[in-house]
Amino acid sequence: MTPRTLHPDSLAVHAGREDLTSLGVHALPLDLSSTNPLPDIETGGLSYEVLATGGLPLEGGSHVYARLWNPTVARFETAIARLEHAEEAVAFSSGMAAITAVLLSLGESGKRHVVAVRPLYGGTDHLLASGLTGVEATFCTPDGVAASVRPDTGLVILESPANPTLELVDIRAVVAAAGDVPVVVDNTFATPVLQRPLDLGAAMSLHSATKYLGGHGDVVGGVAACDARTAAALRRTRAITGAILHPLAAYLLHRGLATLPLRVRAQQASAQIIAEWLTTRPEVVAVHYPGPPTGDPHGLIGTQQDGPGAMISIELAGGFAAASALTSAVELFTHAVSLGSVDSLIQHPAALTHRPVQSEAKPSEALVRLSIGLEATEDLIADLAQALSIAGADSATGADQATMSRAY
Repeated sequence: MTPRTLHPDSLAVHAGREDLTSLGVHALPLDLSSTNPLPDIETGGLSYEVLATGGLPLEGGSHVYARLWNPTVARFETAIARLEHAEEAVAFSSGMAAITAVLLSLGESGKRHVVAVRPLYGGTDHLLASGLTGVEATFCTPDGVAASVRPDTGLVILESPANPTLELVDIRAVVAAAGDVPVVVDNTFATPVLQRPLDLGAAMSLHSATKYLGGHGDVVGGVAACDARTAAALRRTRAITGAILHPLAAYLLHRGLATLPLRVRAQQASAQIIAEWLTTRPEVVAVHYPGPPTGDPHGLIGTQQDGPGAMISIELAGGFAAASALTSAVELFTHAVSLGSVDSLIQHPAALTHRPVQSEAKPSEALVRLSIGLEATEDLIADLAQALSIAGADSATGADQATMSRAY
């Protein structure tokens, strides 16, 4: 069977492991070499040139140096490429290193303008607004993409589901509006289990691999899935900037992929129950979750994304005071940034992940984001119930806002 004919669940287990039998091993090997022997000066020099300029290892050549290429990292990249239906993938030391390399690589095209569809992850938004990479960014909503594209536009970037409001962006519509400009999709929240942006016309699918791909809160990484030409440009940038994923991180991420489909579906099933329950709580005035039609006005669940996912955002009647009380009162949820782990997390985006973004892009002070883990659903609901009761009591002055319309 070819990789494309395998079910995604089978790919998650087997992709990137094709050479293990020939190596005589069953479990993933881990190569921690920082440097590699050179057959001779000429072969070593040619190997270095090929790898440093974004190429793949020469047959009979050397891997030279771990900043350029590593076999453990390459196996993980192969697995992601298969899952995303991409020609290749390039792994980085973090998600921010990945998006930075994407922006730096625009220099080769000479097009330094980027159209960014808000809302975006706070780190990405801040990087684009800072001008640090030499790009000029125009921020817009999905329906403003066509009007924002210019002759010097090098790419359009979006995130769906969006962080932290869980809005779904119609990727096909943005691709059509962008015309010849490549579209980059941050696929961190959905993962390849629920969404494959390249099948929808996007040029690149980007991940903070730290989140669902790793899934255990013990590794930091990023990865971009794209065509071979773009991958070569990204590898060149990665080699120059030294942003390659560490082999141990690649090993952990690759190992995590085997359970990715099971984790995502189980977390999603729990999130659907919790999101519906949250609509019954008087302390909550809005639940942002793309499960019901009100959270998916364009009907993208089932046509673009295979399920609503396991992230939920809520807005509290008591505003910031209630949000602060809630995050302090939870006992089973961990008050921490990040998401996608096997344990449930809660955080306040405006104060943390979206703190550095421009004021017009900040989420509501009343908004709290939940990442649903693998704990028993009833235990998570019980924890939220006791914490919401405390938050409501501590912010009773906000109770008069409870008549606000719900987003759920």
